[in-house]
Amino acid sequence: MERLLLVGLGAFLGGICRYWLSGWVGERLDTAFPYGTLLVNVSGSFLLAFLIVYTTDRLGLGPEVRLFLGTGVCGGYTTFSTFAYEALLLTDARSFPTALLYVLASVVLSVLAAIAGLWLARLA
Repeated sequence: MERLLLVGLGAFLGGICRYWLSGWVGERLDTAFPYGTLLVNVSGSFLLAFLIVYTTDRLGLGPEVRLFLGTGVCGGYTTFSTFAYEALLLTDARSFPTALLYVLASVVLSVLAAIAGLWLARLA
């Protein structure tokens, strides 16, 4: 139960940060391009990789802190960060074909799923 609360609280905070930052950027830049989402996805990818390595290798913190910061905060902030970090782990392990397949499949299948969702919603 404690782990669920850690993830939930982190996701709550991450979601608020995503909402605020995307809105802040959207108010200041042209909305024809999703700058806010791009900034959230890129910064979330940086934050997840940094936090996982720093809290594990440098600080030696336990899994509860990684659950709160990684799964909770960064997961609530953006799931794109997890995708980027997992692709990085595959390339770091020199699993280049698997990494490429994962990246291509994630992007292509996600866009196709969004198209299918849009299509189904318009049929309803």
